[in-house]
Amino acid sequence: MPRRDASPGPPPADPYRATLESLFARRRFGIRPGLEVISALLAGLGHPERAYPSVHFTGSKGKGSTAALTEAILRAHGFRTGLFTSPHLASYRDRIQVDRVPIPRDEVVDGVARLDALAERLRREGTIDRAPTFFEVTTALGLDWFARSKVDAGVIEVGMGGRVDSTNVLDSRVGVITTIELEHTELLGPTHEAIATEKSGIFHAGMTGVIGSLPASALAAVEAVAGRAGVPLWHRGREVQLGGRALSATGQSFDVSWPGGHVEDVRLPLFGTFQAENAALALAASARFLTSVGRPFSADSARRGLGTVHWAARLERVARRPDLFYDVAHTPESARSVAMSLFEIAPMTDPAENVVVFGCLKGKQVEPILDAFAPLAQTLVVVPVRSDRAVPTSELRAAAAGRFRRIVVAPTSADGVRIARASTGADGFTLVVGSDYLVGELMRPSGGEEPDLSDPGVGPMPEVAATSDRTAA
Repeated sequence: MPRRDASPGPPPADPYRATLESLFARRRFGIRPGLEVISALLAGLGHPERAYPSVHFTGSKGKGSTAALTEAILRAHGFRTGLFTSPHLASYRDRIQVDRVPIPRDEVVDGVARLDALAERLRREGTIDRAPTFFEVTTALGLDWFARSKVDAGVIEVGMGGRVDSTNVLDSRVGVITTIELEHTELLGPTHEAIATEKSGIFHAGMTGVIGSLPASALAAVEAVAGRAGVPLWHRGREVQLGGRALSATGQSFDVSWPGGHVEDVRLPLFGTFQAENAALALAASARFLTSVGRPFSADSARRGLGTVHWAARLERVARRPDLFYDVAHTPESARSVAMSLFEIAPMTDPAENVVVFGCLKGKQVEPILDAFAPLAQTLVVVPVRSDRAVPTSELRAAAAGRFRRIVVAPTSADGVRIARASTGADGFTLVVGSDYLVGELMRPSGGEEPDLSDPGVGPMPEVAATSDRTAA
């Protein structure tokens, strides 16, 4: 009987993809605000978060952009930087970058395995009473990678809130609050004041703060928390001034001043008034951080860093003739900012030539968001978002009725963009907007390394005091 070759069997699993699938499966744990588990993990790793000074960012919108701008400024000053942001758009590894280079795949695999083993030991010992969540593992992985990479500065964005966010364990020299809006109210509270109180929980003794323009009640809450912690504040519009702004075909230029310093003729290759405002906060935060570590501020270095910065999907023009913009705005305030910026970029565009592609997750204020975009375009293409929390396209279409002359429902986001591009006039633009997950799906290559982009659900905010948590850390 002739010999039969053995079956080759299934191909070996990709360790990185398997790690991500395991990591994303932790979404079932939801978000568990609190510092006990992350503090125990970091203690087991030898407290990597204490190996470098950090700048810590929170806010309803703009915190990721402001973190990226600050990172660019500090790197131009000669710092080796660790940038931690969320959520990711195209790749999980983009959440954790050293000098803007994403963490290697094998470091994700090894790091998550090491954290899983550590968490299991801590549970056996009774140090922690549950498995770490997705964000807790990701935070520990990032802070540890930065320490092992010997960064000089951490540039860290919170996941949500601030007071009991997993990132609130840092040696932060500067805390930044960009904006306060009514968002994630089920977790952070129902008012501007409540949300501001949670977010200003990043302030602690020994640091300084920089804050954007906030609603009056939010500003009062932030100033109260900062006052109790002894944190001196710089406010955009008071101590931090933005002026001399001018637009160009590739971005914008402006001047920024603050007590004891200024930079003239900053040339930023990003669009939107909001990005100039974010850059002003980043410059002020960088100046305060440099003072805290005994380094001088260089206007030339700051201009050089900001002149080369890239931050995807924040009014990013990804194609021309007709223009195609990506943005992740998903609140009424951010939608209005994007709309105002597009009117500024293309003031003469006929709305009949423009198309908006929109999809979002549940819990968003869909009708006010669409009200902001309605003056931009006569055509709206609604698309599904690949998340179990997506708003059905039938509901989006109903919400858009009466706001747009033409409403098209597309079966996928990619189909929606194709339909929109075919419907956009040569002198018009297409805007894809509404969710990080919508834009991320379009940016992520088909069959790529990322198994899922959906984020965890949310749970109630614990009543534990942040000061005791930080002490426990």
